[in-house]
Formats: sequence, structure tokens, C-alpha cells
Amino acid sequence: MTPELKKELELLALKIRIGTVECIKSRGFGHIGGSLSVADALAVLYGAVMNVDPKNPKKSDRDKLVCSKGHAGPAVYAALALKGYFSYEELKTLNQPGTNYPSHCDCNKTIGVDMTTGSLGQGTSLAVGMAVGDKLQGIQAKTYLIVGDGEANEGQVWEAAMFASAKKVTNLVWLIDWNKKQLDGFVEDILEPFDFEEKFRAFGFEAVTVDGNDVEQLYEALTRSVTDKPLAIILDTVKGKGVPEIEQAMGNHSMAVSAEVFDGWLDGLRQKLKALEA
Repeated sequence: MTPELKKELELLALKIRIGTVECIKSRGFGHIGGSLSVADALAVLYGAVMNVDPKNPKKSDRDKLVCSKGHAGPAVYAALALKGYFSYEELKTLNQPGTNYPSHCDCNKTIGVDMTTGSLGQGTSLAVGMAVGDKLQGIQAKTYLIVGDGEANEGQVWEAAMFASAKKVTNLVWLIDWNKKQLDGFVEDILEPFDFEEKFRAFGFEAVTVDGNDVEQLYEALTRSVTDKPLAIILDTVKGKGVPEIEQAMGNHSMAVSAEVFDGWLDGLRQKLKALEA
């Protein structure tokens, strides 16, 4: 990765974080922790890896993103707005009456969203099916799937993984957001997931663990050569990454705070952006 590309992606990740906080601030509450933890992955995907065209969002040979942890919708919306799919100002209508930006991803409402998600676990089967569909049609495209670590408690996740491996769905890239927390506590306390990398290897995947908040490591993992196995990338992330107060909060899955607190978080992020741009 060139220094120029690294800086470009780090800037985009910061802008996605700012857009995410502005989006959730407009409603006063929302799933901020798990949205911020995937900002870097979204920056690398939309900024350097995925074959997409905001002017032709339904083009048949596009790469696709399925955010199975659909509550991270605000981060996806921020990435799409910054990519040019729709006006940035529309982010500020999150979950409002008549909005095109519900709290969970909805492909029937939001331009650029490839699949409706929110019922945890179901996005895995949908993503595998989309990737298989492209292969059957001879379409040279990849499907990128983002799954939460708490979401991996769902049995459907592992059924989908077993199918993807058995059918050699090599145009599927599976990302696990291992941010260590879920709705009501630490993942390891609620249902120990054990070693995600070893588990995916046991299911027949090629698997690698990276710092999921490091754009360079993400880029290297996402652009590695394709094998005869689907790829699983375990993202070692921090829930709420980028805003220290959110990172340190135990209950950072969904947060309701005052506009003044949101503004303080935005000030901190904008200062980081200004410093990085200098």
C-alpha cells in the first residue's frame, strides 16, 4: 500500500465516523458502538476494493456488501453518502417518518444497500446465496459479508459457513467484527465463541485475523490472492472506535445522549480529521 492510499483511506474512515455520529445524533440515539467499529473496513471496501458505481448502483457485475449486523446501518449509510450514492444531508433523517434510512439496512429504501438485514444471522445465508447466484450466472463479482461477533451465536451463521465451504463459494469474503461486546455484555461471558480463526478453518475456510481498525492490514487481507476456499477475515476491533468515551462505555451497543454530548464527540473527530489532513 502506498502512503498516499493509506492516508486517503484513513481520511475516509474518519469521515465515515463523523457521518455515523451525525446520522445517529439526528435521532438522539442509536447503535453507535458497532457502527464505529466497522468504519475502517467500510472505508477500505468502498474506498479501494469494491467494484461499484454510485451512478449505476444496480449494475449487474458490481461487488456487493451484505451487512448482516444490520444495526450498523448508520455506518453503511455514511460510507454510501461519502461515495456519492445520495446527499450527505440525507443522513440526518435516520429513522424519521418517511425516511429512506431506517435503523437497520433495507435495500428497498436505501440506494446502494444490496440486501435487507437486521434479523441477526439471516444475512449470512443471503450473502452466500447472492455469491452463488453470481457464480451460476458467470458474473465476475464478489460478495462481502459483515457479521457481528455476538451475532455468531446464531446457528444459521455456521450453517451458512458450512454450505459456503462445501460448495467452494470462493467469491465470498466473510468479515467477522470481533469487537468483543454485544447487546448485554462481553461476548466471551455470554457465549464463548472460542477462536474464530480456528473455527473458520475447521469449517473449510481460508482464515486470517487482522487489526480491523488498521486500513493497511485490512487492505492486505482483502486483496490477497483467491484460493479454492472462501475467505474469512476476523477483524480485531474496538467497539466505538474513534471516540474514547464510547470505547470505554460498557453499554455502548446503543446509546442515547444529549445533542451537546454528540457535538463533543464530533468536535473530537473533526480535530483528528484536521490533523490528518494537514
